[in-house]
Parts: sequence; C-alpha cells; structure tokens
Amino acid sequence: MTQVVSDAREMVAGMTPKLKSGQYVFCAAGDRDWTLLRPLAMFREAEGVSLILERGAAEAAGFAIAAPMALITLNVYSALDGVGLTAAVSGALARVGIACNMVAALHHDHVFVPIERADEALAILLALQAGA
Repeated sequence: MTQVVSDAREMVAGMTPKLKSGQYVFCAAGDRDWTLLRPLAMFREAEGVSLILERGAAEAAGFAIAAPMALITLNVYSALDGVGLTAAVSGALARVGIACNMVAALHHDHVFVPIERADEALAILLALQAGA
C-alpha cells in the first residue's frame, strides 16, 4: 500500500520531481465539445470550462497558443490535507522569477512552468528536495 505523506518536510523530501515530455496549454473550451479533446485536466469555472491540453491537440482544435508550458510531476503521494508542499514549490520557483501553475490531483501534484524555463525549474525543485 502506498504511504500518503502529510508532513511538509517529508513531502518536499520525497517529491522526486520528473519533467514530462511534451508541451501543454491552458484553454477556454468555449462552445467546443471538449470531451473529444481528451484533456489532461478540466475545471468548471464561473466563466466556463478551462482545459489543460497537449499543445498538438490544442492546435489541431484551433485554439490560440499563447503560453506553452512544461509539466513537472511531483511523485510523492501527498495528502490532500497536507500543508506546505505547494508553498515550498511555488516559493522556490518564485524566488528566481519562474511562474508556476500548480494542479493537485488525488495521487500527485503537478507543476506547469513556462517551457523555456523547464530545465531550470526542474533543477531548482531537485535542489529543494535535496535540502529537505
């Protein structure tokens, strides 16, 4: 059975960040039948449905591509009520001026960063983990 971690230091120490291949974009679904687009994630907001799509799928569907992102998955099984992982990650990236969009799922947290700073972001997160 997988151990779920809720202690902030343990979450950071065990996060084992991995850079996924590919590029991702955040899009507003609008009137499109987004279910056929196979989004990585979706969220229903007051303004409509927001999607996270692979860049190729977004381009094929005619979405404008403004800010392609890289995806770094934190491979620690963080508790949904755990406190501190998002703050530690976003804070470390903010200190060097790297924007990030965090998405928490049931098993892992995922960090979207500008594609051109992906390797730098990964190095920062690995250093953060090593220092925990």
